Amino acid sequence: MQLGAILHWEFWEIFRACWFWCGLGGWIVASVIKMFIAYKKTHEVDFVYLVSTGGMPSSHSATVSGLAFGIGFTEGFGTPVATLAMAFAIITMFDAATVRHAAGEHAKVLNAIVKDIKALNFKPHGRLKELLGHTRKEVLWGMVVGIAWALLVCLLWR
Repeated sequence: MQLGAILHWEFWEIFRACWFWCGLGGWIVASVIKMFIAYKKTHEVDFVYLVSTGGMPSSHSATVSGLAFGIGFTEGFGTPVATLAMAFAIITMFDAATVRHAAGEHAKVLNAIVKDIKALNFKPHGRLKELLGHTRKEVLWGMVVGIAWALLVCLLWR
């Protein structure tokens, strides 16, 4: 993107659209809930949950479902753009609950192998990130958070 596009007044119109706030707000609300749940377990505030992957509820699911619901609610659920947004949300949530979750399980196995290799005095690289994806429950609750947030935004926006 050219700098001229950012300086153009139409670029900034995105921040006046309720759909932007439906998606962004869904992500923020889910991330804060995730941080609060972690605090209840550890009694420590960890801001990494605001930008990390995995955990309850899924902020990815909250973002895409909030965006899709906001578009459907304001533009009509039967419109092509709402259908596109819903397809985008379904693909994102399916990926979070299957492909990325499986990758996290693979990382656990590989980290166990690396631990065994270290016991043999080899020098393996650092640990792999295991919390990559979500369980179906985390995705479902992320979707609930996103839709609830988007409904609130759309009702208050009018």
